[in-house]
Amino acid sequence: MSEPSSLPEHVQRNRVEWDAKADEYAAWAPRAWAQSEPSWGQLNVPDAAIGALPPSVDGLDVIDLGCGTGYFSAWLARRGAQPVGIDNSPRQLETARQMQVRFGIDFPLHLGSAEELPFPDASFDLAISEYGASIWCDPYRWIPEAARVLRPGGQLVFLVNGVLVMLCSAPEDSETTPVSECFRRPYFGMHRFEWDDDDSVEFHLNHGDMIRLLRSSGFDIEDLVELQAPPVTGKSEPLIPYVPDDWARKWPAEEIWRVRKRGV
Repeated sequence: MSEPSSLPEHVQRNRVEWDAKADEYAAWAPRAWAQSEPSWGQLNVPDAAIGALPPSVDGLDVIDLGCGTGYFSAWLARRGAQPVGIDNSPRQLETARQMQVRFGIDFPLHLGSAEELPFPDASFDLAISEYGASIWCDPYRWIPEAARVLRPGGQLVFLVNGVLVMLCSAPEDSETTPVSECFRRPYFGMHRFEWDDDDSVEFHLNHGDMIRLLRSSGFDIEDLVELQAPPVTGKSEPLIPYVPDDWARKWPAEEIWRVRKRGV
């Protein structure tokens, strides 16, 4: 299936931004692909420590929503999963294809938006998103789409920025402006977020709205894993450029939702 002829405005804007960042991520991709164990987020928390993924993914059909350079799908493929990646950025997918050749791991890659997936109903056992569709697509569109393509009993696991991080930042902040310890945005009405220093569009919901959306989309909530930064080890740079390590030790900078589609 081909892409829709007219992409939503935020999808077009995010494609331009992520194509522009492709060289930066291409330089980082080999290190991510070479990593042997799955980990989550900029805090790089090993999945073995939190158990966000199923105990075994062997034989599972997996859709990686906003796969970027494809490293998460590569981790799962090494464990016997059958991943499929989809991403909004042609240039990020170029890097993913180069990494497939370099590391000898092959899986399908599709250009498109997770808000309108080119797959039949009930195609997958597991859907994942690590800073992909989970923040760059409208949750009121991508989450119902994830539910549609999952089989009954299938799982959706996705990572997002911590709600408190978003509340403690403001539109005028840059990518390196440290988050505040005071609220700078309202909690109620969280949805679309834009920044003064780039043209990308993010989406973040408060916990109540996210719970209601997940349940109305046919999911039962199994866990919300709030990630904590590990103890500081004398390094000079924070794990997350805009979140001081001591902030991320006190409050969750990243969150992982684990939900399951109802039915058997």
